[in-house]
Amino acid sequence: MATVPQAVYTPLAAPLPPAPTEEVFTDLQWKTLLSLADTVIPSIRRRDTATSHTQKVVPGSQLDAAISTLKSTIEGPNAADLAARYLEEPASSNPEFKEAIQRLFGRYVYTEAKKGISLILTALNTRAGSRLLTGYVTPIQDQPFEVREKILRSWETSKLPPLRAVYRAVTTVSKRTWIVTSPTLFPVLGFPRVPVHGKLADGFEYRFLQFPPGDQPETIETDVVIVGSGCGGGVAAKNISEAGHRVIVVEKSYHYPTSYFPMDQKEGSVHMFENGGSAITDDGTIAVLAGSTWGGGGTINWSASLQTQGYVRKEWANYGLPFFTSLEFQKCLDRVCDRMGVCTEHTKHNRSNTTILEGARKLGYCARPVPQNTGNGEHYCGYCTMGCASAGKKGPAESFLTDAANAGATFIEGFHAERVLFKTVNGQKIASGVEGLWTSRDTYLGTSGTNSVKRKVVIKAKRVIVSCGSLQSPLLLLRSGIKNPHIGRHLHLHPVLMACAVFDDDIRPWEGSALTTLVSEFEDLDGRGHGVKLEATCMLPSVFLPLFPWRDGFDYKLWAAKMRHMTSFITLARDRDTGRVFPDPVDGRCRIDYTVSAFDRRHIVEALIGAANISCVSGAKEFHTSYRGMRPFILPADASPDEGINNAALQAWIKELRRKAPLNPESGFWASAHQMGTCRMGSSPKKSVVDPDCRVWGVQGLYVADASVFPSASGVNPMVTNMAISDWTSRNIAKSLKREANGSSRERL
Repeated sequence: MATVPQAVYTPLAAPLPPAPTEEVFTDLQWKTLLSLADTVIPSIRRRDTATSHTQKVVPGSQLDAAISTLKSTIEGPNAADLAARYLEEPASSNPEFKEAIQRLFGRYVYTEAKKGISLILTALNTRAGSRLLTGYVTPIQDQPFEVREKILRSWETSKLPPLRAVYRAVTTVSKRTWIVTSPTLFPVLGFPRVPVHGKLADGFEYRFLQFPPGDQPETIETDVVIVGSGCGGGVAAKNISEAGHRVIVVEKSYHYPTSYFPMDQKEGSVHMFENGGSAITDDGTIAVLAGSTWGGGGTINWSASLQTQGYVRKEWANYGLPFFTSLEFQKCLDRVCDRMGVCTEHTKHNRSNTTILEGARKLGYCARPVPQNTGNGEHYCGYCTMGCASAGKKGPAESFLTDAANAGATFIEGFHAERVLFKTVNGQKIASGVEGLWTSRDTYLGTSGTNSVKRKVVIKAKRVIVSCGSLQSPLLLLRSGIKNPHIGRHLHLHPVLMACAVFDDDIRPWEGSALTTLVSEFEDLDGRGHGVKLEATCMLPSVFLPLFPWRDGFDYKLWAAKMRHMTSFITLARDRDTGRVFPDPVDGRCRIDYTVSAFDRRHIVEALIGAANISCVSGAKEFHTSYRGMRPFILPADASPDEGINNAALQAWIKELRRKAPLNPESGFWASAHQMGTCRMGSSPKKSVVDPDCRVWGVQGLYVADASVFPSASGVNPMVTNMAISDWTSRNIAKSLKREANGSSRERL
């Protein structure tokens, strides 16, 4: 396997699909929206040199102090100039900022939300609407900066729900878009384009079917078609193809070789994440990160490879699913872990993870390393959520799908499965294939020529395995006419609030593997297995920084610049209470209806307190959370290092946080990287979507193999559990195909 020296390596550019040519907003709406964005991320000037009423003006002494602080942490001879340019830069000064928002709203925001934003922007430019929404008849973009900022802040707690929603949308979109387009932020942080550790290597070379232009559908045949190339689909493809059956794996997204990895954060969010990295719950409170690329979530996750815990297995067995307490399930878990080289022996913890381990030790908390799927080798790279350049992370694209390819499986990228096909034999409904729209890569990227093709494709098959993930699998079943009231219901998200500790020393937290430790002290707070795990998180700026509160633009810029001194925490809740997914009635996009329940929010409060304790006992000077309704904890300058968690200021902060329990869901920005349960498994169609073999109730030959079949939340990063269930399901499918080939029996209804 060829390697490339780190010093000369530059990932290949991954061109973005074109932004929609039709403007999503009118010129006046754009003017209003960009003025709001420049209120969130403003140009900061000293009072005596300000040249525009659109700039945030601060006293010269305050600005000089900020520049001096920034200069002390910036590398290079032009530190003062860079610090000044960073503070002076408004969000919209870079043309890429508007282009990114145009792409976001034109491609990824569902119709109802887009109309809602447009309605508010229009109202803000009428006298009556402006007075109602701002208290002034003058349009907000024509107001002095301090008035705009005051208005925007007032929307956070407005009595009008649409204004609160606009506040969350504007602040979140502005932060995130500025972070990935700013020319100054990454140089200020000292954040390098590629990781400074690890070797770069060539990954497996995949080949994908291509189709010529044509007015009629292209029809192909196979034994098994698998819709989705993620963790469940990859394992199924390996097992069934190695058993000697014909397999086609279709994926709506596209494959990128390791030479493109890690993608930069603007490219990666579009090419590798569901909905361009902008999936969010309908209430606007939870950012939902899900993979949409070759290898699915296994390509963009953080290597955590935890097996299903005993109390969860017992709970699932009590639902009438004895497989989960069987030795066979353990064999499936071990088999998939062995293939990925899951281990802890070669882990090198970075500062975030050593802080968690050592802080937990000092407090007597239960903590342990998290096994990594790194091929029994060392893997010291925190960029893997944008693709693993070293091929060291053995997700599906570097393990199960490679095995499937070597066993003769066929692959199609750019295939949107529109519906499952059926036939009826002797009154029995039987899945007979999949119909979808294939979009060539050239068409996706907006290039012209003979390779720019869109074509209907029909894949006829004896078995259909739906592995689209918990957001999309239920929607495919619904589009296919499957009738079951549980489809899309019982959504679990493992909701998290983020936290960070700020230290004096230079940590560079993006270096090293993202998630290699966990604290289990708070995982069973109700005596029934519901609680919270503390873990570290990916510290790429575009993933980490947008989730933290905006209070004003000066404060946010100064806080963001401290990132190189931070360690991180996520409070990962095993949620008891659920939501649902459903198709948007206008455009069919996935909508996510989920609000973190008061029950689960109370648990997260206790985990935040645990994270604050770990931070304080580890010597942190500040502790911040992604809950806007709670001030950060700043360690008093005269605090004794021997006090630890007994520090009076910390104890007062903890009491204040507990008084706010169970927290207001709108006053925090939550995140989810785990989606489960929307096609859940059970012992009866009255309670579930698939049976104990993961076959859709009432349909022969149709299966679901992904985390959507989980009977409840797994409580751990779900990759290994997902793969083990798919291992079981696909081996049984392979056996049934063999029996049919031998003419010995037919699959039961």
